[in-house]
Amino acid sequence: MSSKSTGTTRQYQRGVSPTGTNRGSLFVLSAPSGAGKTSLVNALRAELPDFAVSVSHTTRNQRPGEEHGEDYYFVDRAEFERMIAAGEFLEYARVFDNYYGTAHRTLETALAAGLDLLLEIDWQGARQVRRIVPDCVSVFVLPPSREALEARLNGRGQDDAETISRRMRDAMSEMSHYREYDYLVVNDAFDEALLQLRNIILTHRLKTARQADRLADLIASLLDT
Repeated sequence: MSSKSTGTTRQYQRGVSPTGTNRGSLFVLSAPSGAGKTSLVNALRAELPDFAVSVSHTTRNQRPGEEHGEDYYFVDRAEFERMIAAGEFLEYARVFDNYYGTAHRTLETALAAGLDLLLEIDWQGARQVRRIVPDCVSVFVLPPSREALEARLNGRGQDDAETISRRMRDAMSEMSHYREYDYLVVNDAFDEALLQLRNIILTHRLKTARQADRLADLIASLLDT
């Protein structure tokens, strides 16, 4: 798998959107397969207000139960390659025979609406995103042990031994990049890992640069002489 940026120099600035809404922030989450990332993300989305998860574009076939615009934006290869040529992706990757990518408009629409947006992506994509959105908040999720990770992968009952072995090798490669992230969370006890992720998001919302915009009227009234 390889991840690429579109080469754009577009920047996403903090502050107030043209509609007057305080802009949201971008959170980037990475983890090896089997670390429990999807379950954590689903729980965060259910608990936090003004929070959304980025929906990627893909050329793979739509699976039973999946919804266009909810799970992915399903497009054909010609459309995806047109979007690449037009510079419409924040980042994209080719995984085996299919493309996956995050469109600029997905990010901009959420942030302009005041939503914090979570982007689930591998370390290569995260590196590209940080170049374009340098003030994004990045989090890496680790499993509690190799044994626990392998047990989780086996517990899915979806893959044969060869595939499990490959996923473990991929996980080792992914985890070696943990130092590139702002925060590190270990998903041993699910509720504790969820609490830590939620605290990262809520603490970031209280940073002065963000609060100063949201509380501008209050601050002005308090300092009015």
